[in-house]
Amino acid sequence: MNNARITEGELNVVGSKIKYYRELNKLSYQKLSDKLMLIGIDIHKQAIYNIEIGTRTVVDYELCGFAKIFNITVNDLTDDYFKKLK
Repeated sequence: MNNARITEGELNVVGSKIKYYRELNKLSYQKLSDKLMLIGIDIHKQAIYNIEIGTRTVVDYELCGFAKIFNITVNDLTDDYFKKLK
């Protein structure tokens, strides 16, 4: 199976959810980057933008960091993609 077909050519499946929760929490890219730094995860604001538009991958510990900052579960970030799987 071609993974690009499911992910619509993006390099991650959580970018739109990260954008949603970042905006819901009224966080700028810089503020989100700062909060991640405080818990030991170094992601530059440009990298967060790239994640949101799907041009950068997200590693597992970063995914956990986003969930922690947004006070949600990793499942909240991945559930839309999980539902697409057959």
